[in-house]
Amino acid sequence: MAAQILVVEDNEANRVLLRDILAINGYEVLEAANGEEGVRLARERRPHLILMDIQLPRLDGISATKILKNDPLTRDIPVIAVSSYAYEREKEFFRAAGGNAYLTKPIDIDAILQALTSFLGGEKAGGEEAQNPGR
Repeated sequence: MAAQILVVEDNEANRVLLRDILAINGYEVLEAANGEEGVRLARERRPHLILMDIQLPRLDGISATKILKNDPLTRDIPVIAVSSYAYEREKEFFRAAGGNAYLTKPIDIDAILQALTSFLGGEKAGGEEAQNPGR
């Protein structure tokens, strides 16, 4: 079974780009267009990882991350910000909310794939275990 990634992004073009990148690399993709929908999907489906925009309608990404990190069902899911906000203040707010990493737009495919590999450990796209004799 493929690792499941939830993309929370209100910009349709960015959401489609992320979905395509992830799908091509063997991940199962869930999508949400606002923070409230992202929180709901995360609680229902408990994905392996969440890519979260910061500026979202209904519930911003920092608030959504804080809700998820305070919920026993979702607190262990890594949340990576993918945002056009490159200000240190926004990054600090995201980290304080419990966010795990912060990537800036424009979307850097290599950086996203590296972050996924880092946070998903030995679990690759497609659910295969990486060959790691140290485990």
